[in-house]
Amino acid sequence: MPAPSQAELIAIAEAFHGGGCVEAVQPLGNGNVNDTFLVQAVDGPSVLQRINTQVFHQPQLLMQNLQVLGEHIERKLQSGAVHPLLEQRRWHLPQLVCTKEEGNTWHCCPAGGVWRTITYVPDSTCVDVVGGADQARELGLGLGLFHLLISDLPATALADTLEGFHITPGYLAAYHRALVNTDCQPSAASERCMAFIREREALCDVLERAKQRGELPMRPIHGDPKINNVLLDRRSGEAIALIDLDTVKPGLVHYDIGDCLRSCCNPLGEETDQIEAVRFDLNLADALLEGYLAVASSFLTEAELRYIPDAAQLISFELGLRFFSDYLLGSTYFKANHPDHNLQRALVQLQLTASIESQMPALRHLVERHAAAASV
Repeated sequence: MPAPSQAELIAIAEAFHGGGCVEAVQPLGNGNVNDTFLVQAVDGPSVLQRINTQVFHQPQLLMQNLQVLGEHIERKLQSGAVHPLLEQRRWHLPQLVCTKEEGNTWHCCPAGGVWRTITYVPDSTCVDVVGGADQARELGLGLGLFHLLISDLPATALADTLEGFHITPGYLAAYHRALVNTDCQPSAASERCMAFIREREALCDVLERAKQRGELPMRPIHGDPKINNVLLDRRSGEAIALIDLDTVKPGLVHYDIGDCLRSCCNPLGEETDQIEAVRFDLNLADALLEGYLAVASSFLTEAELRYIPDAAQLISFELGLRFFSDYLLGSTYFKANHPDHNLQRALVQLQLTASIESQMPALRHLVERHAAAASV
């Protein structure tokens, strides 16, 4: 769908703010799926998003989950005594803004796009590459606080907005189909990806087998808590919110902590073209796990703790698999800035996977140490 003009964006935003109330609409962030804009309006800023209905086939379920999540977290925050750290900082959950006339949580524009508006978190920022151990600790703490706030929300209260999301064996099957249907010409880089994946196919079902054995419970999860989906206070640097909540759904907490580790502990970030220099930084992982487990150890089981290192390895591999599959099919899922963009992204994640593999004993030790320290 083509990008709307400024006049069209203002008209869409006015459905939520009222006629004549919107001053400007500007692109915001660098999301790979939805189109996101910052709205400047007389009643304050907000975030306007066009939902990618090729990915989210039932956008109304996204809004339903946001409402369930918002009501639950608001009750928890109002009740107090959730965690001492929440009493020492502000915490936000972006809320849906309803349309002025119909009171709906989404709006369909004349071009057929599905739009929603959510509240803007003031005095906040996000980063694409971690700025050091202190920031990594806050990013882990932010995810831990989010998980704590929803730890008593029944997973069945949330709709599964993206069936199969983070079910790695399903992505492996899709990859094999992509190999058959691709029009891409073989290259040294694509051959490297295929060889790497072929050698690690047995890795794909480690979490799903544990789930089937009853070792890992289904919980409400964020689904995509990568580094730039954690908002930090501009002045204090404290984690104050998680955003991009479309993938909130039932799942394993490992999908979340694995994604957080792989995105925060790669000092070069996932958009780097310095493939050979990509590495998983154990010092950053040390700080991130310290922050996360200081909160999450209070509700995670021993089995859940044990599988955290496997999750970091698997989610890195899974994302590399997904980027490469999308590259083979012409980049129909992830937005790409050039023809080889998703191939480059795949190489980054697979290189990161190899780096995690080489440090698994040390990573397991970090989880054990921080879980033990949190329980004292």
